[in-house]
Amino acid sequence: MQRSLLGVLISSIATIAAVGGLSFISAAPSSHKAPSPPEADWRILDPITYENISLFPVVGGSLDTSLFLTLEEGLASGQVLVTEQGAERLIRDRGQVRPIAVAQYNSGASVNQLVLINRSKRPLLLLAGELVSGGKQDRIIGKDRIVPVGAEPLPLDVFCVEHGRWTGSSSQFVASKTIVHPSVREQAAVNQKQTDVWAAVAGGTTASVSVSSAAPAPLSPRVLAETIATEAQTQSYEKIYDSRRVGVSVDTLVDELQRRFARATSGSNGERKMLVVGVIVAYGGEVAWSDIFASSDLFHHYWSKLLRSYAVEALARPTLHETASADDAREFLRRPNGREMQETETGVYRWREISEGKLALIELEALQPKPMILHRLLLHRTS
Repeated sequence: MQRSLLGVLISSIATIAAVGGLSFISAAPSSHKAPSPPEADWRILDPITYENISLFPVVGGSLDTSLFLTLEEGLASGQVLVTEQGAERLIRDRGQVRPIAVAQYNSGASVNQLVLINRSKRPLLLLAGELVSGGKQDRIIGKDRIVPVGAEPLPLDVFCVEHGRWTGSSSQFVASKTIVHPSVREQAAVNQKQTDVWAAVAGGTTASVSVSSAAPAPLSPRVLAETIATEAQTQSYEKIYDSRRVGVSVDTLVDELQRRFARATSGSNGERKMLVVGVIVAYGGEVAWSDIFASSDLFHHYWSKLLRSYAVEALARPTLHETASADDAREFLRRPNGREMQETETGVYRWREISEGKLALIELEALQPKPMILHRLLLHRTS
């Protein structure tokens, strides 16, 4: 009897694995060899510093990433559909996908899960912290991943960034052209706790500053609380940080940083325009964050959203007159050596997280058409 049950179990596992769609998560060392780390090809430029933020452009080799579709492109073109769970059933008919409205059953809408379908002919790239608006409340993507062509409707892990709303005239979502700022992204991508995400949205930053001489943050908890009370009663991330009171300060900082960044990377004095693939971010003297991509094209696609997110974080932190050096940035970029977790969808992508002390490295590796690390996030944890 035991042998018979064991045979059934092994057969079942083999069948599921053949169908695909399984993700394997492990904290143990893996025999898989990642693509050769591109760090050796990177060059860190001198910092662009303004107020309490420094941006270190990272230049280097740029791979061909034109195969991949971004979430903003997919939603804008209608090739990607994101909807509340339980609101629609998506079925296939001779290779086509069409939504059919049905009564909700089994499970209705869920705060931390949506449904996504990729109707395009390109694999879809998702980044943790990308905001989609609509449905019963605005959400952000919970984890970097790739959705392959022809995939079945995907249960998509998300976090709410609009605590005060659970209603809506449509179950569908649209791209918001927003990536939330680092304190919120950290809570979603690393800590993965909904209550911590809400706290970071309302509080501005999760970083602690022990220096008593620091100037108060322009986006202090008091300013944000008053903004929520007057302009963003549903605690919507977009309404808070695009409000009249907050948005003007953010726009002013973004404009100045972008002007300086463009000048520093334009390749003036007869040089070729530099292939910027990423950026390292420091607040005061602390190097805190970096986003680096496989190509300059991918970096520039996300750059305006990332820059605004970095600016929000800068304004939410107390102003310090210290500045980080290029040596600090180079040391920060060193690959952590610690506990590793992996998640794999066979033939599609591999996600890994490496933690060492307060450092957390998250890499998204595409496995097709050839292995490449599409996105590398390295951060100094604030909690």
